[in-house]
Amino acid sequence: MHRIHSHRVLAEKIHEFWIEAPLVARKYRAGQFVIVRTHEFGERIPLTVVEADANSGRIRLIVQEAGKSTILMCRLQAGEHFLDVVGPLGRATHIENWGNLVAVCGGVGTASLLPIVRAAAAAGNSVYAVIGSRSKDLMILEDEFRAACKEVRVSTDDGTYGIKGFVTDVLRQWIEQGQKFQQAIIVGPVIMMKVAAALTKELAIPALASLNPIMVDGTGMCGGCRVTVHGKTYFACVDGPEFDAHGVDFQELILRNQAYRNLEERALHGLLDKGCQLTAQLEGAKHA
Repeated sequence: MHRIHSHRVLAEKIHEFWIEAPLVARKYRAGQFVIVRTHEFGERIPLTVVEADANSGRIRLIVQEAGKSTILMCRLQAGEHFLDVVGPLGRATHIENWGNLVAVCGGVGTASLLPIVRAAAAAGNSVYAVIGSRSKDLMILEDEFRAACKEVRVSTDDGTYGIKGFVTDVLRQWIEQGQKFQQAIIVGPVIMMKVAAALTKELAIPALASLNPIMVDGTGMCGGCRVTVHGKTYFACVDGPEFDAHGVDFQELILRNQAYRNLEERALHGLLDKGCQLTAQLEGAKHA
């Protein structure tokens, strides 16, 4: 059992947890993740470790409500527990002094990229970041990025904050203004990573992409997280999660991530229906 030390809402449907996981906190390195299970029959959810405090034995996780399992997870409060926290898993990010590093992230991908940005800055890199979200209200971790980076630019799909457009628009604009980058790291929705990978390839900027395929055991045994990179098959849980962005078959990844969409929707609708029934019962009890 892993006690929840704190839980707060960062933005709509985006939650931050600090949980007790001393073994993970002691061994964790930037880029690694854990697999979390909230109860005995719960789904195994892979989550990037955003931060670890070896002294307190706590790790920081950021979770977006996306389906039944993450909605249930985000209902847990401080003092309650996660049943399992397995990790740290995956390969830590290979950090070297590249020079100018550009971090390109969208949505909750900012949470995955923050520890890498910090580690890259500590290794002597000049780190620049592009953070994207659908709107200003969904922008998270901007202040922490600004504390770690030399410069941060933001974009929103609807133009409510920063540049109206996508992270790739900002990156292209930066290059056109004469900025040079020796390395890029890309994290976010798969379609965003696909477009950003194509752009960095066009601009001759080496790039890593942190992939998020369907994952079950996290040890390479189930094969559910297999991805194709430069025509070869890899398991993201043990060979990644980071790969050469220019070699990833993103279209295959998109299709594989949709494999259980119907089952996920049915599970979510079932949860929502139960929630409506419970709300109706509570309202009826109030007026009885």
